[in-house]
Amino acid sequence: MTQSGQQTVAVFGEALVDDFGDRQVIGGAPFNVARHLAAFGQDALMLTRVGLDGNGARMRAEFERFGLTMAGLQVDATLPTGAVRVDRLPDGGHRFTILPHQAYDAIDGNAAVAALDAARPATLYFGTLAQREPLSRDALTRLLGATDACRYLDLNVRAGQVTERCVYASLHAADIVKVNEEELQDLFGWYTHMRLPTDDMADADVRHACATLLRVFNLAGLIVTLGPRGAVYFGADGARHATPALAAPVQLADTVGAGDAFSAVFLLGRARGWPLDVLLTRANEFAGAVCGIVGAVPDDHAFYRPFIERWETPCPNHA
Repeated sequence: MTQSGQQTVAVFGEALVDDFGDRQVIGGAPFNVARHLAAFGQDALMLTRVGLDGNGARMRAEFERFGLTMAGLQVDATLPTGAVRVDRLPDGGHRFTILPHQAYDAIDGNAAVAALDAARPATLYFGTLAQREPLSRDALTRLLGATDACRYLDLNVRAGQVTERCVYASLHAADIVKVNEEELQDLFGWYTHMRLPTDDMADADVRHACATLLRVFNLAGLIVTLGPRGAVYFGADGARHATPALAAPVQLADTVGAGDAFSAVFLLGRARGWPLDVLLTRANEFAGAVCGIVGAVPDDHAFYRPFIERWETPCPNHA
């Protein structure tokens, strides 16, 4: 575990059950991130709300299994624990049907701020899905106003759940933003009035458009994940850091949770002081490994052991 409460990562948003039909898997992008962080031994405060139901009990058991503090876990006596129906597609992707009016839509701002104040995190992770209804959106607004922690936004846009207005406000609230290629193209269309291909992230027009986003939203960094092609980080200072493609792609099981795995290791690396090139490479490597398992989070903690053992080796000095 980390030695300083200042290195705690607070994670705000949905904890829910992904229903694959033949099985139910506890998930939600923020909760996936929090569980990965805890499995790596990083202090994480999960700020969410579940129902007083069977799925809520399963969620609390998952907190215990990963050693996550329940200081930020709220229980709603009326609304159900969040649920998503997941249908597998022939191309290996998934179609998600996200149910409305769930417990994570009613996160209580007073309780969330009290938990945040006690933890004094160095980083606050948030996304957009948990902002779809007023109560949780207000809770996040209060959290953002109650801390000077670095704000990490995983855009994670879901069709029909997030408005452009929410995206705009979230980008303005963030310090570092992570997007995939499709989300980056949406941002280009909305805020740079260009539709650019992203097959070459070193292209001058792409770099100019990303610089425009950084400037318009006063961001410190913009991360673009490219699947097996790696990831690219654009800094406000004009720096560009790109990871290589995965050297040995895993046998694909599914892509559920790959972006969450990337975010978790990126945040872990920031908390541990890894150089930017190192943490980007490790985040991409771990995201690739998660694509080799079914679901977003491994069932066995042993999955993390090889990464922990290799990453405990001191990083080389980077200029």
